[in-house]
Amino acid sequence: MNTVDLRERVVLLDEQGRACGAAPKDEVHHRSTPLHLAFSCHVVDEAGRVLLTRRALGKATWPGTWTNAFCGHPQPFEDVPDAVVRRAAHELGLGVADMRLALPDFRYRAVDASGMVENEICPVYIARAIGAPALNPDEAMDARWVEPEDLASALETAPWAFSPWLFLQAQELSGADGRVTALAWRSGS
Repeated sequence: MNTVDLRERVVLLDEQGRACGAAPKDEVHHRSTPLHLAFSCHVVDEAGRVLLTRRALGKATWPGTWTNAFCGHPQPFEDVPDAVVRRAAHELGLGVADMRLALPDFRYRAVDASGMVENEICPVYIARAIGAPALNPDEAMDARWVEPEDLASALETAPWAFSPWLFLQAQELSGADGRVTALAWRSGS
């Protein structure tokens, strides 16, 4: 009898960023995580505040860490913007609009305190929230809307309090001097 594997899958990438396979998400993240495709989304509200979330304690990497609104992995053959919309609804019960690709080539590798590795090519989006967050407790344990200036200041003074990808993305979204600024999250920056 044929069985269907309904687990979430990630797109594996070669060193040039080309798709070279797929694997179940729950088998990909470990101490030697292969390069794979992901995405990251920063969400702002009508007042220009940035949404931070605290990762659920059950997350495989960086549990309990404050980070950008949400991240995820597109499924094989799924367009990344469609995956962003899907994960916004799944993780935050939130719709997103005015989505723009801010860092198309963001790539990072980081190791958390348990030795778990993230190794991703991770396009970064900024979007406007539609509605209020309704957190999926398997994904996020807390959320806060913060002024971009306050986030920029916190990232400069306490980078260890945030996910490494948020810190690195904020640097890349910053000005030519590399200083994290509130403009990183403003529309049209």
